[in-house]
Amino acid sequence: MTDAPPPAAPPQPGGGETYPAFPSVMAFARSMFTSFRASPTRNSVLWITGGLVGVVLLTAYGQVRLNAWNQPFYDALQRRDLSAFLQQLGVFAVIVSALLVLNVSQNWLNQMMKLKLREGLVHELLDQWLKPGRAFRLSGAGQIGENPDQRIHEDARHLTELSTDLGVGLFQATILLLSFIGVLWVLSADVVFTVRGETFGVPGYMVWCALFYAGTASLVSYWVGRPLFSLNAERYAQEAELRFGLVRLNENIDDVTLSRGESDERVRLNGELADVLRMMRRIVTAQTNLTWVTAGYGWFTLIAPILVAAPGYFGGDLSFGQLMMVVGAFNQVQQALRWSVDNFSTIADWRATFGRVAAFREAVMTMDVVETADVERIQFVASPGPVMVIDNLKVATPGGCIMLDPPRLELRPGDHVQVTGESGFGGHFLFRALAGLWPIGSGQIALPTGDDIAFMPRHPYMPPDTLRAVLAYPTAMDAYDDAELGAALAKVGLERMVPMLDRQSRWDRELPHEELQCIAFARMLLHRPKWIVIDQALGGLQERGSKQILDAIQSDLPDAGILNIGRTDAEGFFQRTLRLIHDPAGKRFSTSPETLAKAAPKGAAKAAVQ
Repeated sequence: MTDAPPPAAPPQPGGGETYPAFPSVMAFARSMFTSFRASPTRNSVLWITGGLVGVVLLTAYGQVRLNAWNQPFYDALQRRDLSAFLQQLGVFAVIVSALLVLNVSQNWLNQMMKLKLREGLVHELLDQWLKPGRAFRLSGAGQIGENPDQRIHEDARHLTELSTDLGVGLFQATILLLSFIGVLWVLSADVVFTVRGETFGVPGYMVWCALFYAGTASLVSYWVGRPLFSLNAERYAQEAELRFGLVRLNENIDDVTLSRGESDERVRLNGELADVLRMMRRIVTAQTNLTWVTAGYGWFTLIAPILVAAPGYFGGDLSFGQLMMVVGAFNQVQQALRWSVDNFSTIADWRATFGRVAAFREAVMTMDVVETADVERIQFVASPGPVMVIDNLKVATPGGCIMLDPPRLELRPGDHVQVTGESGFGGHFLFRALAGLWPIGSGQIALPTGDDIAFMPRHPYMPPDTLRAVLAYPTAMDAYDDAELGAALAKVGLERMVPMLDRQSRWDRELPHEELQCIAFARMLLHRPKWIVIDQALGGLQERGSKQILDAIQSDLPDAGILNIGRTDAEGFFQRTLRLIHDPAGKRFSTSPETLAKAAPKGAAKAAVQ
């Protein structure tokens, strides 16, 4: 039993991605920052961030000290000074021990940051997705609404892990660059060049060499590896389709087996797998091309700092120990500058994942505020009294316009009204319109205020929980005692299930559809609504079963106003029967996905500041 949700934006039948596939980083960051301030994980993330900053700064200091250690150590080797050599080994042990503690601490903080970021992001996505009516509306909004489980579970996990690794790595590279560029600049001051008998120095000579070396590698890597951005995005979309296909098959394996449809499903899954493999082969080719660049620069890096420092060493301006300091400092500087090169594939992966998560969150938030152009909408108003009024209602559906005959219905407490029509008459759209899930059309729906309305769909939802929790859903499972639960089951003909109250199961897989409907009606009897709207839920029951349920409703809920959409075999229960007919002059629902796409950015911006 649920209260009627507020009017909603219409689902979009089919179509492609109706929202921006890649919202800007800054726009997404601003929106997430607003949510972050109210997040229960905020303080934990701030403390971990502070710890990471401190550890990275101390690690950078330790690496500078380790690089400075190179000079006395290698000078002692050059002098064959055993005493100085042993002394420097002791210094090395102290520095390395401290760095080891810092490395372990940083790894622990990294893992905790990933955990807390994932906790916060998944909670935020779930909170936005599961606001009343949003998940339903998003499911019909085109490609953006497909596979939300993939985006909330896998994409969110991947995004938080990549964001942590890249964020910490970038910060560490920046600190090392600032720390060692000064060391390299000072060492460059001792290097002089002699050209045609004239001696001169180049301020920061080795710094400029490191900048040129790393800058060239970055530019070439970007040029070679830029196809990975789009390829990774397409890959995740294809992976999601394959996963959805496997889940869908598993959920419907009974029907597939009975239809001997395994071979057809195998062909379908083979096609989806082929799409994934084809995309992965393209990614492998792009990554191979990128490896030529990154590996080539990596191997040349072994000798590049020695070549840069060679003029100073052979000119006598640098000792062997200073040469090793140059090598260490040069490697740290160019490694920091080459951070984007070494992480290009990861950045491309992060960008694709970010685009999927950001687009999903933006689309979810847009569901509440987007307005479609050139589409009439049903007016939802509060009824002035204890009456449900449907006045001149016309519902625009993909199959045409439907309306009631006669066009006005007043449903009062105790009234039992039935709506029938031809096969495929569109009753489901009428049910969705009354529930506020399909507001496309014209006319007016007035619902009673302050009264519970139970909407009984043709396929009732059964959470994977105990039977006790299923019957109480969505209230707490301890809201009803055993006697009440047993009585409700008995009234719908399920006395045999009373001993199963505390048993947990996938009831939707274990029980036939008729018994699932009976459980849904038992749940309704427990909630005791004053108004009941039924969508063909009685039609799937045997005559005896439907009569037993209607008798229970008549006995327990004599004052309930009941509107049943669909034909039943019950005699004498329904006082009136209305027809649901097609209106040839009415408008058909044909709003294009592009209309929603045009309104999405504006709506998303409004939602982000609420």
